[in-house]
Amino acid sequence: MSNGSSITQFLLLEFADTRELQLLHFWLFLGTYLAALLGNGLIITAIACDHRLHTPMYFFLLNLSLLDLGSISTTVPKAMANSLWDTRDISYSGCAAQLFFFLFFISAEVCLLTVMAYDRYIAICQPLHYGTLLGSRACVHMAAAAWASGFLHSLLHTASTFSLPLCHGNAVGQFFCEIPQILKLSCSHSYLRQVGLLMVSACLVFGCFVFIVLSYVEIFRAVLRIPSEQGRHKAFSTCLPHLAAVSLFVSTGIFAHLKPPSISSPSLNLMVSFLYSVVPPALNPLIYSMRNQELNDALRKMMTGCFSEATNCLFSSA
Repeated sequence: MSNGSSITQFLLLEFADTRELQLLHFWLFLGTYLAALLGNGLIITAIACDHRLHTPMYFFLLNLSLLDLGSISTTVPKAMANSLWDTRDISYSGCAAQLFFFLFFISAEVCLLTVMAYDRYIAICQPLHYGTLLGSRACVHMAAAAWASGFLHSLLHTASTFSLPLCHGNAVGQFFCEIPQILKLSCSHSYLRQVGLLMVSACLVFGCFVFIVLSYVEIFRAVLRIPSEQGRHKAFSTCLPHLAAVSLFVSTGIFAHLKPPSISSPSLNLMVSFLYSVVPPALNPLIYSMRNQELNDALRKMMTGCFSEATNCLFSSA
């Protein structure tokens, strides 16, 4: 194949060469996907329906859950279908769409996690200015900026990646389409422009990470100055879930893309890509609800109300 125009489909990395292991991967992905749908769906519904959760922190959490649903829905359904039907192919346009949407959701999530760090910094370090700096209009603008930044970033990279001529076949060494794997198929020297864009993006992501770290340094310094133990516990309970989510997201992403080539292998690549693309969206609802009494109370109230309505309908129909 001499260029990208002659490629009509790509071959994704298969999970296993035996039918039993393929079905095992299917059920593993299905369980993880359902857990992510249930957890993020419950958080979105609880925040939308409970007026007590209509605050900046929960507004950003609702947006995070939407992004998590989007990112995991971009990769996992196709992976499940390939495992179930014992196939590897994805169309050229399908690969481009998958890369665009996955990068869109991931990029927007990086921006939103940075905004959430700013929210926690203002809430704890400058509480008297919280209502002024994080009013409803400001929150909407910051969330919209995160989504728009993710869209523009993804559009730029997708257009640049798929404008490259491809000379090294159509086998993608990953279970979903991502930029590094497509670049490996491109002709020599033609990918330097995209590598430059990736370096700029890496610097921007690093800047977001530095901002988050510096925010939490100031947050922990402020929390340790709180005289009451109850006050410190409450402050930590609102910050630690976000810090855990950032750590999970960043650590798995860094290891996936910066691991030494000497330890790289198809099976390791699959496991690491699963960790950074599938695990965070599934675990974030658990992380954010574990130490959050307000969210747990809202979830319990919502589920109790749904159960009561279902019981009343059952008995009324009987």
